[in-house]
Amino acid sequence: MPELPEVETIRVNLIQGTENYPSIIGKAILRAQILWDRCLVTPSADKFTLRIVGQTIQGINRRGKYLVFQLTKDYLLIHLRMSGDILIEEQEPANKHLRMLLFLDDGYCLAFNDARKFGRVWLVGDAREILSSLGPEPFDEILTPTEFHRRVTAHNRQLKPLLLDQSFMAGMGNIYTDEALHLAGLHPLSKSNQLTLEESERLLMSIRQVLDDGIKRNGASIDWVFRGGNYQNYFCVYQRTGKPCYRCGHPIERILSGQRGTHYCPKCQPFRD
Repeated sequence: MPELPEVETIRVNLIQGTENYPSIIGKAILRAQILWDRCLVTPSADKFTLRIVGQTIQGINRRGKYLVFQLTKDYLLIHLRMSGDILIEEQEPANKHLRMLLFLDDGYCLAFNDARKFGRVWLVGDAREILSSLGPEPFDEILTPTEFHRRVTAHNRQLKPLLLDQSFMAGMGNIYTDEALHLAGLHPLSKSNQLTLEESERLLMSIRQVLDDGIKRNGASIDWVFRGGNYQNYFCVYQRTGKPCYRCGHPIERILSGQRGTHYCPKCQPFRD
């Protein structure tokens, strides 16, 4: 968290602007400040602040869970990880969890806020240096049902950890994986190489549906990590341990899969050896 829908929501808001701040596209960076050096992977803080100043934000893309800012000469990549967020304010934000500040030429400040300090920042000449190891996007046209089935069954892994593997498919996280597996009627510990073509197609469609629903609802707002979305009001299994399944009434259960809390319905998602 944030996952693909939350990152996509942030991206769109930065491009289009909101009632609280304008679009940052076309804005020049007048000054940069790194408040916690370890959030930077590359380059060093001194080189970062010198190199990024004067560059203009020309576009903002998303790759998996990465925000990719296309600048005049470089690419600024931000991975929000567990608790990262992007703030835009008319003056320097007053927050003890700020890690990076970019002061723009319209008087606004872009701030990377991250309470748990897992988020990371890169400034590189070629974004592919960082993104080349990622798998395809869930909505990528190359993921036909047949191709997705081929990729899934090429692995002898449990479904939940495989879907969380960003080298397999970029963007999935704990929330949307649980929701997609429930919608597809597949047990999170089922072996991927045992899926039929029909099950693989159902899973792919379910992944796309829950992500699309999440994007339409501006992501999920859970605790203090992400603000503004309301997809949390439509969870079918995630964080609903002990509550009745909306489909069959059986209590939702929580197990561990790859050391990740996993929510599912034992009746709708039966396990098979």
